Amino acid sequence: MSRRRLVVCGAGVASAALAAWSLSADDKPGQWYNAATVSAKSERKKRPLPSRADQVKNLQAGHTYDILIIGGGATGSGCALDATTRGLRTAMVEADDFASGTSSRSTKLIHGGVRYLQKAIFHLDYDQYKMVKEALHERANMLEVAPHLTRALPILLPVYKWWQVPYYWFGIKMYDLVAGDRNVKSSYYLSKKNTLELFPMLKSDNLCGGIVYYDGQQDDARMNLAIALTAARHGATIANHVSVTKLYKNAGKLNGARLRDELTGKEWDIKAKCIINATGPFTDTIRKMDDQNVKEICCPSSGVHIVLPGYYSPEHMGLLDPATSDGRVIFFLPWLKGTIAGTTDLPCQVTHNPKPTEDEILFILTEVKNYLNPDVEVRRGDVLSAWSGIRPLVSDPNKPDTQSLARNHIVHVSPSGLVTIAGGKWTTYRAMAMETIDAAIESANLKPLFKECQTDGFLIEGAHGWTPTMYIRLVQDFGLEMEVAQHLAKSYGDRAFAVAKMASMTGKRWPIIGNKVHPEFPYIDAEIRYGVREYACTAVDMIARRLRLAFLNVQAAIEALPTIVDIMAEELKWSDAEKKKQIKVAGEFLSTEMGQLVNRASRDKIPINLSKDEIQTYIKRFQIIDADRKGYVSINDIRRSLKNYGEEVTGEQLHEILKEIDTNMNGQVELDEYLQMMSAIKSGHVAYSRFARMAEMEEEHHEREALKKQITVERSGGGL
Repeated sequence: MSRRRLVVCGAGVASAALAAWSLSADDKPGQWYNAATVSAKSERKKRPLPSRADQVKNLQAGHTYDILIIGGGATGSGCALDATTRGLRTAMVEADDFASGTSSRSTKLIHGGVRYLQKAIFHLDYDQYKMVKEALHERANMLEVAPHLTRALPILLPVYKWWQVPYYWFGIKMYDLVAGDRNVKSSYYLSKKNTLELFPMLKSDNLCGGIVYYDGQQDDARMNLAIALTAARHGATIANHVSVTKLYKNAGKLNGARLRDELTGKEWDIKAKCIINATGPFTDTIRKMDDQNVKEICCPSSGVHIVLPGYYSPEHMGLLDPATSDGRVIFFLPWLKGTIAGTTDLPCQVTHNPKPTEDEILFILTEVKNYLNPDVEVRRGDVLSAWSGIRPLVSDPNKPDTQSLARNHIVHVSPSGLVTIAGGKWTTYRAMAMETIDAAIESANLKPLFKECQTDGFLIEGAHGWTPTMYIRLVQDFGLEMEVAQHLAKSYGDRAFAVAKMASMTGKRWPIIGNKVHPEFPYIDAEIRYGVREYACTAVDMIARRLRLAFLNVQAAIEALPTIVDIMAEELKWSDAEKKKQIKVAGEFLSTEMGQLVNRASRDKIPINLSKDEIQTYIKRFQIIDADRKGYVSINDIRRSLKNYGEEVTGEQLHEILKEIDTNMNGQVELDEYLQMMSAIKSGHVAYSRFARMAEMEEEHHEREALKKQITVERSGGGL
């Protein structure tokens, strides 16, 4: 039964309250600000999204806002939605893009925290228990208010020692019990046989069985964006790529800020009664704008995730490693047809451009390998994408002892009135926002239309008309490919129809519309055009957060970039010079922040054991094979070439070698990869075991052939 709270107000009472509020507030907000109404909890808001230009224009119009929120991540967007639905005049600015920081680089889980509950039980820690209880409530709420962007995901906890079966079973059952009537689904025990049926990739040696429990999973960047768009549809003024460069005070109290449009360079002042700092890892930067002498409270930690091909995990079940070699927890989860593995947890420096390191990637691969059977060889070349997110752990400035890190989020109000919300986790963004807005109302003596928080059960953008079978209408009404229709329904909810209307004709019998931007993924041209209306301003905004291509496969994102930039150029009137700039910046982003650079560096460690003459010979061969000068050749081209030159190598052997050197995972062999392949075939002196094995097989093959010839010659000689 749905737990959405429907608050019904008489039309006359609501109108009178809104009118009284408008008259009592300054700056005549009734003329420029549309306060939310509670009925929006269940009704689809028909107000069109203002363009980014209109949003920036509103910020420059000289209005006095009740609340200015700095930061457009999950917490900042949650604050914007909470504030605007209470009837507060709300503005939110983000220096980069919505969800450009930690909020798009999470494990994609919506969870209460099994390990926190374990600590609560063993240490009789009531604060930990409350944190888990709150998170489980929020987990249920997120699954309910954004069903298109979330799903219940069973997670397997494999057990390899019999005494651990009752231990883990009790812990997981307690997890269900704490969730109460907000539980997703009940956990259960599986025998060894049933465990391997559901998760066949799992290592079977010494396996006793498994315990399956349920948590939620989301598309984090699109969830963040949907929350921000929902706030905008309900009256909030939001703008990405707008930074805060200075805070203003009057009589020691904050009353405004200096803003800068990072796309145009234009600066202006904005007035606000209360300013909220929701900048995650950059919390201390804004706090020092308020007070240069304030003590830093943020202790950043890097969490790296990698994406592997989908065959590493079942499509509908994840895996939890409760105790890695260094005591951390590793998740292994199916996500958007791929497999996410992570995360690490290492101290780091705060930066706008966090990068994954080779050591962290190898650590994750090693831990994953410990749980998979020998048939699933975990290869470095299978890493399709890798990223680092900075988790902003904080010490509590409200307490005298600020040395210890807060286990939950903290809300702090400075003497000048700056409200800082920091710490916490994705799942509890709404509860964090509620607490923050409560503090803002109290500290700034604001007069909201609704004093209580309205967002529990408040449907998010795209949820109102969504159903699990909505994609069928998209197929039937528009002639979309089924995979594309399913993707649109899950990414946009009931707004998928608006996206489909922008799709171009394919010129084929089927599908009728929807040209893909990359043949291996369901993203279509219409999403680029719609993404611009969702405030995507750069190519990076598009490939990383409107589409999730950069996170799923960095090489595919590179290949799709020209098409994506061309469509964005049509929408945003970019010049040729701007298009080149966008491709360059996006390429640098993919190279450094999405793992392409470490993938390439890892592959380049494979030595090329060829003489100069041999290298020249193979370069000429490559050029002959690549007659069309495409810059790459296929595996079949190479096999035919080897056969022509009298070098017999089976297709299976070539594919095995290709898997190691083709870190792009596109089946296309470039010149440097071709040289590595020839070296691997020719010599056993290589870095990877697969290469060595292939080379040894080749050497044995040639030795056998030589021996056969020798025997034949000897026999022939004996006959004479």
